[in-house]
Amino acid sequence: MDFRLTDDQKALKAGVRELLAGRFDRDALRASVERGTLDRGLWRELGAAGFFALRVPEGEGGVGLGLPEAVLVFEEAGRALLPGPLVATHVAAGVVEGAAEGEVVVAAADGGLVEWLDEADVVLGDAGGAVPVRSVDPLTPLHRLPAAVVAGDMSGTRPPGRRSVVPSGSAPAERMATTGVAGLLTAAEQLGSAARTTEMAVSYARTREQFGQAIGSFQAVKHLCAQMLVRTEVARAAVYAAAVTGDPVEIAGAKLLADEAAVDCARDCLQVHGGMGFTWEADVHLHLKRAWVRSRRGPSKAQAEEAEAAAL
Repeated sequence: MDFRLTDDQKALKAGVRELLAGRFDRDALRASVERGTLDRGLWRELGAAGFFALRVPEGEGGVGLGLPEAVLVFEEAGRALLPGPLVATHVAAGVVEGAAEGEVVVAAADGGLVEWLDEADVVLGDAGGAVPVRSVDPLTPLHRLPAAVVAGDMSGTRPPGRRSVVPSGSAPAERMATTGVAGLLTAAEQLGSAARTTEMAVSYARTREQFGQAIGSFQAVKHLCAQMLVRTEVARAAVYAAAVTGDPVEIAGAKLLADEAAVDCARDCLQVHGGMGFTWEADVHLHLKRAWVRSRRGPSKAQAEEAEAAAL
């Protein structure tokens, strides 16, 4: 059995990376941090490129690809720290009018938090009574849901001018499938971030010198970089496999491994950079903060562990 990416999948991955490098480079990333609002122009460009409509059937105006291809695309988005409710809008494409084209921004009430609520035109689930909270990630504004809404009481007052929808119908199996896709795409974003911080650590270790030699020649730094690579590749194998099978338990395991890889690789990258890594000018802290926020999206660590334990 051949587990390598096909030529078309490699081309898709390279094309998305090229698109983001041209449209969302480091200067654009920093501008987003300072602006604090969603770039609607970029959102529409993503829609035009098929980012959101990737899994919508061709007969319905979409690209007609599958979950493995979506994972590759979201891996590149995570690598670039692309901001916005990407997963929610992608899941809503084909269900919420305008989502596939990037004309509508869709947020999701997930895990007691809602990302980018103020920018959203549509909310998946009920965000009634959500209050703004200070987010650790400057690229992800957050609202917290009331305990009653998190517990399933849908009687809250919805924000004016914003619709709440359930994108996949009311059947529990359909809702579970949507949740699984969202969890896997979040894992793919985490994988991309882990890969990027590994690259950043290795690049810095090759160029930063102490005692007349590159710090990458020191055993302790070598071990950190090697551990980062192992974490990333283990997570990659799990995420790619779950994309092929679509199995809920495999998705839960992939999310666990990807969350761990994203957070721990960012921390190790900070360690390799030393004092410079903690400065606002370095991008390492942005990856760590985003990884923390993504890890709060469903399934939570406890839910994923329970799913794995039950399967075992």
